[in-house]
Amino acid sequence: MTIQITKKITGYSVVRPEEPAAKPAETAAAPEREKPHVIQMHEKLERPETLRGTTYKIKTPLTEHALYVTINDIVLNPGTEHEHYRPFEIFINSKNMEHFQWIVALTRIISAVFRKGGDITFLVEELKAVFDPRGGYFKKGGRYMPSLVAEIGDVIEQHLRAIGMLPDRELDARQLKLIDEKRSEYEARTGQKQADNDATYPDGAQLCYKCNTKAMILMDGCLTCLNCGESKCG
Repeated sequence: MTIQITKKITGYSVVRPEEPAAKPAETAAAPEREKPHVIQMHEKLERPETLRGTTYKIKTPLTEHALYVTINDIVLNPGTEHEHYRPFEIFINSKNMEHFQWIVALTRIISAVFRKGGDITFLVEELKAVFDPRGGYFKKGGRYMPSLVAEIGDVIEQHLRAIGMLPDRELDARQLKLIDEKRSEYEARTGQKQADNDATYPDGAQLCYKCNTKAMILMDGCLTCLNCGESKCG
């Protein structure tokens, strides 16, 4: 391509092959939006002066005195759309000093896992899978607990659901309808009327393998759980 020069040449330079040709001036780029600084849970996060705590009471037939489990939460990114709660530490207290050593060790390990960050929900299943060789016990309402450690895991699960780290366990419409039908049919046959706020189940109920609650009744040759809706007949 030939270019006609109409002005006086006052200077020149030679572009070497190894040097890239000058690019035309680029238009000014639009200013980048500042990305929000989101704080995630990690082990180097310093403990604030104040934490929000929730205390749960555990009363079992294994011990004379109750255990009190306190879980303290830290608020991450307060006042923003990324605000959420994360458990930061756990304490277990009781008048009974029989299990003091392993309870202190357990609380320190769990607290360390809390502060590590990431997915901590695996703690629930690990603790609930611990079985006492002497046998478990039934809580009020007929729910079976295989050990005291498992009930601590149950408390942690309850807390994680309260702060939104685990989804709520809600029965679907089909399961609720099945439970209502079975309960009504059972009450009509046996003449036992159960109040809506009564947490107990019929005396002859069997243990449900799914929710570990003594709430399975036999109706027309089919076992159905009045707590979670589990049915042998589908």
